[in-house]
Amino acid sequence: MSDQPAIRERAEQEAAAWFARLNQRQVSLATLEEFRLWRQSPGNRSAYNAVEAQWTAMAALRGQPEVDRAVASALARGADVRSRRGRMTSLWIGGAAAAGLIAAVFGGYAFLNRGALSTGVGEQRIVQLADGSTVRLDTDSRIVLRFAAGERHVELDRGQAFFEVAHDPTRPFIVQAADTTVRAVGTRFDVRRDGDQVRAVLVEGIVQVRTGSAAKVWILQAGQQITSGDGAPQARTADVQAATGWTSGHIVFEAVPLSAAVAEVNRYSRRKVVLDDEALAAVPVTGVFNSGDVDAFVSAVCLLHPLKAEPDGEGGVRLVPGGPDPPRSE
Repeated sequence: MSDQPAIRERAEQEAAAWFARLNQRQVSLATLEEFRLWRQSPGNRSAYNAVEAQWTAMAALRGQPEVDRAVASALARGADVRSRRGRMTSLWIGGAAAAGLIAAVFGGYAFLNRGALSTGVGEQRIVQLADGSTVRLDTDSRIVLRFAAGERHVELDRGQAFFEVAHDPTRPFIVQAADTTVRAVGTRFDVRRDGDQVRAVLVEGIVQVRTGSAAKVWILQAGQQITSGDGAPQARTADVQAATGWTSGHIVFEAVPLSAAVAEVNRYSRRKVVLDDEALAAVPVTGVFNSGDVDAFVSAVCLLHPLKAEPDGEGGVRLVPGGPDPPRSE
């Protein structure tokens, strides 16, 4: 029992450090996987939730002179501690001062109401907004925020984003992607945009979806999705695990055509894969791969199909006909 305070203090320090790491401009997939493993411990999970709660409470106090002074003071102390110790865990100072320091560390992003957020190829980013909502951006994605008194508006310019919306019936949360509009007041959902094609997947709660100039509004229930820009849109059952696997650093394929699987893998890496054998373009691929792990995907595909990998001269991989002979029957 005597070790419990020390264990709890260590969890609090690590939680503060993780909160800082996950709110940087760029978060690697390796970092997200490391965080997922760390958070599996019940003590770590509760400590991280406490940090998030303190941060949310600080959002409501923004603009008050005494709070602004405390934040400035905390930031100055944090800079001094970093210069002497060089590690984020030293930034945990407890109580209201810790919440002020967290707000200061993240600068304008801590209370973001307006502006653009983006990620590069192979990057992810998690941002908590001024209303307490959280946005997680996938690889090569961009959103534009325009929050107002009566509406929280987000435009998805490209890519994919997962939204955890803070409940507020007086200020609907609206995501616009091409000609598709998703309206929520407090829920969790994923939106992906590929050009003019948009897919919305609902994980929890209820959302309203409208596409183009259609008068019809779809009401999605948890576990449903709708896709626009490709024929007549209709609500149907979603493979939520596959659609949101990217949030835990994975690409999930369930009978996906090989050509589509190659395109998906290429979203997460600058090292591209090219399929030269069109005869195998429609062959279904099923499996789970770490995002950005081109070698694992290529190895699996070449093992299962008559393909072999060759360098393409530009740092990428070309899949060409060949590979090992199929096993002979006795």
